[in-house]
Amino acid sequence: MTLWLKKIYLAVLEWIDYRTGVSDMIKDQLTEYRVPPKLNFWYSLGGLSLFIFGMQLVTGIFLLVYYVPSTDEAFESVQRIMVDIPYGWMIRSAHAAGSHSMIFVVILHMLSVLFMGSYKKPREITWLTGCALLFLTLGICFTGYLLPWSQLSFWATTVATNIPQPIPVAGPYIVRLIRGGETINPDTLNRFFALHVVVIPAVMLALAAAHMYLIRVLGISDPKKPDTDSGE
Repeated sequence: MTLWLKKIYLAVLEWIDYRTGVSDMIKDQLTEYRVPPKLNFWYSLGGLSLFIFGMQLVTGIFLLVYYVPSTDEAFESVQRIMVDIPYGWMIRSAHAAGSHSMIFVVILHMLSVLFMGSYKKPREITWLTGCALLFLTLGICFTGYLLPWSQLSFWATTVATNIPQPIPVAGPYIVRLIRGGETINPDTLNRFFALHVVVIPAVMLALAAAHMYLIRVLGISDPKKPDTDSGE
């Protein structure tokens, strides 16, 4: 019986592989993918950033089940998650800690790339997509801070959104655009919720895919062995 099941299993795998080429892809991109001979901690920061981002997506989806994006119910829904929902406190704490960790790891990753010269030719576009991901990371954390609709998040967002105010001519318009009015209001919460849950994650996923694609195409840089076509 076991041998029969094994034959069926192998036949199914062979059928799928013949039509998808998944084994060749695994071989090229995972098991036989070439990397510099001496990797260290700094090379793991990009993968760690991606892992934390994945955890943020998972915990965020769980939080969305109970969170209510309304000025009347947002705070109460967060309190319900923390107190009444089984393991809700753990999910929300992991989500909050993950946002701080992601900022720290992404900045550290960018600094390591800068100091090791990994942004140089031919990896300029990889560097630019990484810079965009850094700013989007800051943006997604900023927009998520208002969602609990607590006193701390309300006044912190008020101060943060006042930053563009001194910009000549455009400053007041930028502030009103961000807030959806003169002050923090329900429209602000709705805008931040849409940005935090839909817009920024979608853009980050697309840029992360492009970033990973460029890394796979160009390979991992080795600061001890400059690229032959870099002109360095």
